[in-house]
Amino acid sequence: MPRQHWLMKSEPFKYSFAQLQKDGRTAWDGVRNFEARNNLRSMKKGDLALFYHSNEGKEIVGIVRIDREAYPDPTAPGEDWSVVEVVPVTTLKAPVSLEVIKSDPELADIALLKRSRLSVVPVSKAHFDHLLTMAKTRLAARFTDAPAAKADKAATKADKAATKADKAATKAAPKVGKPAAKAAARPAAKIAAKPATKAGAAR
Repeated sequence: MPRQHWLMKSEPFKYSFAQLQKDGRTAWDGVRNFEARNNLRSMKKGDLALFYHSNEGKEIVGIVRIDREAYPDPTAPGEDWSVVEVVPVTTLKAPVSLEVIKSDPELADIALLKRSRLSVVPVSKAHFDHLLTMAKTRLAARFTDAPAAKADKAATKADKAATKADKAATKAAPKVGKPAAKAAARPAAKIAAKPATKAGAAR
């Protein structure tokens, strides 16, 4: 299943990206909007999310990875809310502010702007990659589709090599068979001819 991408908001005075890096992981609790909750429930382990500082700063500052899928929010016992657990991936080399995002035509329909009141929104891969470029940040290969693409390329190369080998074997087979057939036929013809000649001479 293809990796999904998200954007998750947190007020830095409550829980900052720097604090997440210090902690190593956290449960994303306290979400009290049904659409945002459903977005949490749609997340899969391994998905990536942009970490956005809301209210203060108003900028994307880091990348996190979903490390545990949705389960009941322990801060709301008996209620129908969910949390996921996230771990830090990297800090953006150049944080991307809300004002910069608003001014970029490529991001005109990003959910951060279209669904601005939600604390958790989906992000298309195109928008995610564009934001990484703006942030002057490259992710390690294990966080991208590069390994899969590389594996597909290697498999295609192996298939071509196998096909080439099969063609070579097919082409070589008649060359081996014909001389062998001729060599096998010649002695048999001589042996069969000699007794017949001798028998004729005796008569």
